[in-house]
Amino acid sequence: MLGRASSMMPVRAAQRAPWRAAMRTQYRYASGHGPSYNEPSGYLFGEKPPAPGTKRVKDAWENIWYWGMYGGVAAFAVVMYFKPDRSVRSWAAPEAEKRLDESGLPWRYKPSPNSGYPNGIP
Repeated sequence: MLGRASSMMPVRAAQRAPWRAAMRTQYRYASGHGPSYNEPSGYLFGEKPPAPGTKRVKDAWENIWYWGMYGGVAAFAVVMYFKPDRSVRSWAAPEAEKRLDESGLPWRYKPSPNSGYPNGIP
């Protein structure tokens, strides 16, 4: 029995070896070679300035981005300027003032005579 178990040991180890090697390589996510970022070139956005007398050529996406970004900001500003006033103060305050006036209860702030504004703040 002892002789048989010792003869099986190298076979089982050989059977597990490829599986372990596969498992080791399976979990290597970011194992590429070479630089992991663009090396600094010394130019703004890595773009060389155009030769004297020539104009910079825009990429195809740049005009779309400008119109979309600044047009979106302008549209948002217009919508926010003309949006309806739905605050609580705009609809509840006039109703509360009307009800308090009808009931005869004082609701306006009246400063003390010693405040310097006995008739109220101008």
